Order: sequence, then structure tokens, then C-alpha cells
Amino acid sequence: MTHPHTPRSDASSPEADGSPRHPLGRRAFLRGATVGAAGAAAFGGVTLATAASPESASGRRIPFEGPHQAGITTPAQAAAAFVSFRAIAPDRAALRETFRTLTERIRLLTAGGPAPATDIASAPTDSSTLGPVIPSDGLTVTVGVGASLFDDRYGLGPRKPARLIPMPVFPDDHLASSTELHGDISVQICADSRDTVMHALRDIAKHTRAGIQADWKADGFQSPPRPAGAQRNQLGFKDGIANPDVSDPAVADALIWTRGGVSGEPIWTEGGSYQVIRIIRMLVEFWDRVSLHEQETMIGRRRDSGAPLDGDKESDKPDYAADPQGVMIPLNSHIRLANPRTRATADQQILRRGYNYDRGLDATGDLDIGLIFCCYQQDVARQFQAVQERLAGEPLTDYIQPTGGGYFFALPGVRGPGDDHLASGLFA
Repeated sequence: MTHPHTPRSDASSPEADGSPRHPLGRRAFLRGATVGAAGAAAFGGVTLATAASPESASGRRIPFEGPHQAGITTPAQAAAAFVSFRAIAPDRAALRETFRTLTERIRLLTAGGPAPATDIASAPTDSSTLGPVIPSDGLTVTVGVGASLFDDRYGLGPRKPARLIPMPVFPDDHLASSTELHGDISVQICADSRDTVMHALRDIAKHTRAGIQADWKADGFQSPPRPAGAQRNQLGFKDGIANPDVSDPAVADALIWTRGGVSGEPIWTEGGSYQVIRIIRMLVEFWDRVSLHEQETMIGRRRDSGAPLDGDKESDKPDYAADPQGVMIPLNSHIRLANPRTRATADQQILRRGYNYDRGLDATGDLDIGLIFCCYQQDVARQFQAVQERLAGEPLTDYIQPTGGGYFFALPGVRGPGDDHLASGLFA
């Protein structure tokens, strides 16, 4: 399923845990910790950077450095967390130091290695939730910036990516009471194991707490292929079948990566990508009462095989030219609206990287489950928004509720150690 809608996620405020309060106040202590971003980066960094790295839990290590960030064209790992942060750094220099710290923590976490030793009188340098040796475990951490970071706080307005705007409200959205919208900084954490994702988030939050504060988080998982091919979403249909082949550099350059100095983009944006996050709740109590025929005509694919209604296999391409009246695949089916497969819409394709989610029950006892829709593209207006506008009012909107998310610009990659760091071009 390719729908770029957003589901609802209610962020809850932290509650008192009954532990003794610090004399300065627990929250004040945590937020005003004296260990600054620079000190945090150095704290324990040498040991991890120089230690021999272990075999990861999944046997995978994904390189951190390169012209593009990992986690964009990387095949989706088993678990993910999408976290939106608010910048609280007091000035521009402190914000840059936060990005330096963030870069160093990501480099160390994705490499893996023994956790730094801790003397018995000090707070542990690592949470130890993964044991004494941190596995790389296919970990990627992808960092983006939102339009709000370019307000007047840090003087970054003139360097804003040309197409970065706050995510608008679309006709079928349910965002009125959402607390999961927008943000200054987006951090997408993916790994082969759920506990690796959580460990990375705790480490990042600990070392950057003087500069950024988490506002909302959405956790997702990839379902295993059943029986093969793409994962199934919570509606029972295969999701992400028709992604462009970004292993072809020409395709990726045309659809995914921004080109600095072209079409008004600042030079520093070269190699980045625009990220869209949409939390899409699926109203499965209603969906499960709909006939199989109606479900399949709404989607445009067979539920069992994932094949288009005019095909036999998941990999078959629908032949819309041979079905101009929509006899086989209805004209208002999801796949036909999302990707008409015409020459005029070829440059509107998006790279989807969606994750299922399960948040338990809502206040009425209904299941709060759905899809964290994530996609990457070169131009949000040309690609995601064009798709979204075609999907407005489709029959599927009766069964899904977009409830949160945002637009972000995924930063160019880090090319090497030293002075280069995430967002370095933004501050140059």
C-alpha cells in the first residue's frame, strides 16, 4: 500500500515515578545538566572509537559515512523509531555543537564495540541494555531538519532548503488534536532488533539533552514476508511493492537526492533528501467487515498474492493502457491514483519506507494500529504532494485516519571524520 496519510498518535507527558526528587528538581537537573554537548561527545568516545568491534547481533554493520545518510535507500530493517526533537540550544554555536555530538554518537553506535568502562562511583557510561558489548545490529540513524529550525532563533533562515515547508493539512487528515506534528529535528532510528533501536535512542537523548528535547515518537516494525515478497500492512495487503529501483544511481539521482545549487537549492544541500512522515491509523474494526471483493477493488491488488487485479504475481505491472475504463482496476483504486504510470507522472515516484505500528487500544477499546508512512524524494511538491492530491477522497479514506507527522530535510551524509559532521554545511 502506498498511501501517504498519517495516523493518530497521542503523546503522553511523563509522570512522576515515585523516586526521590533531586534538590534542584528532577526535570531541571536533567535539562540543565552541566555536561555540555562537547563534553558529552568526548565522554567515553575514545574507548568506543578505538575498540575492536564485535560481530553484530544480526551480523550486519551498515557504514555510517558517505555522500548520503544511511537509512534512506537502505532496505528497511526490522524495527524503527521516528522521533521529533525541539531545539533548545541557547545559541547557534551550541546548536552546531549538538550536531557534532549527534554525529559522534551515531558513528560510535553504528560501529559497535565494548561499552566504556565505568568506575563504581560514577554513573554508567552506557545503559547496558544490550550487554557489555554494543552490537552494530544493522543500525542506521538518519537525521533531518524541519522548517521551524529556520526561524529567527539561530539565524539559519537564509540557508533553509528551498522546498522545506511545514506539512500542510490535507482534506482527509485528522490532525485537529494531534500532538505529533512537525519538529525542528527528525531522527529516524532503524535496526535489526527492537532493543538496539531503544538503546540508540537512549544514548542519543542522554548525550544531546543540552541541545535538543524530544517532543514525540512513533515506533514501528517490519512484518516478515508472508509468504514472500513485500511486507503486509495492518489491512492485510502487501505494502511498498512498486518502489523505484534506487539501486540504479540514475534513478536515485532523478528521484531521491537533492542537487545543491540547482533549482534554488543551497549548495550545502547536495546529497540530501526530503523526508515525509505520516502516522496513519487504520480503522480495522470497520475494514474487517468489508467484503474481500470490495477491499481488493479499493486497493487495486489481490490480497493473497499482491498481484494487480489484471496480473498474476506481486511483481507484475498493471497495464492501465489496456484498461482505460477501469474495468479490471478501478479508476479510483489506490494503486491507480497513487501511481498512474504515465510519462507525465514518472518523475513523481517516491521511495516508501513504511513501518507497521501497534499502540494498543484507544479510549473506546478499539485497536490503535496502522502504518508509519515514511518516504523520501527530491521535491515534496512534485512528488509526495502530487500523489496526495490525487488520493484525496479515494474510497480507502473511510478506513484510514492520518493523524500526525511532518516534513523534514534529511541532511547530506558525513564524508569522513574530522571537522565534517551532520549539518556542517548548514553552519559554514
